[in-house]
Amino acid sequence: MFRRGKSQAEVARALEVSAQTASMWYRAWQQGGRAALAGAGRAGRLPRITDEQLADVVAALKKGPRANGFPTDLWTLARVADVIETVTGLRYGTTQTWEILRKRLGWSRQRPARRALERNDEAIAAWVANDWPRIKKAPGAGRRGSSSKTSQDSPSSPR
Repeated sequence: MFRRGKSQAEVARALEVSAQTASMWYRAWQQGGRAALAGAGRAGRLPRITDEQLADVVAALKKGPRANGFPTDLWTLARVADVIETVTGLRYGTTQTWEILRKRLGWSRQRPARRALERNDEAIAAWVANDWPRIKKAPGAGRRGSSSKTSQDSPSSPR
């Protein structure tokens, strides 16, 4: 824009930056041309784990906790950190492990369904189909505060 004759004020308005920023850009452009206006690149520290290493970690995680030597099928951040260390040699804390899972992989926390190992879905379905309708129709079963007390047991009746 400066090369085409635009003023600093026009550049600032067009790019929605402050006049001071446009002035800095103009000075840099005058001293070093377009190359002087190139961005500095990525800000902050580069990640230690590469995309290739991360792909290996994902493959290991998809095999499941038991395949990675853990006694149960539950992933924890500490376990994921152990897998990352085993696969890549890089040790991360739980906070950094969560950042990798959430930001780099786009994964979210999942909670396992709490179900008994002894659960019998067929027996539950049979109970719901056969027993529950009978229990539901029982006298007083659906009323709040109902009990099986007789009128003799009530406090208002004489004894």
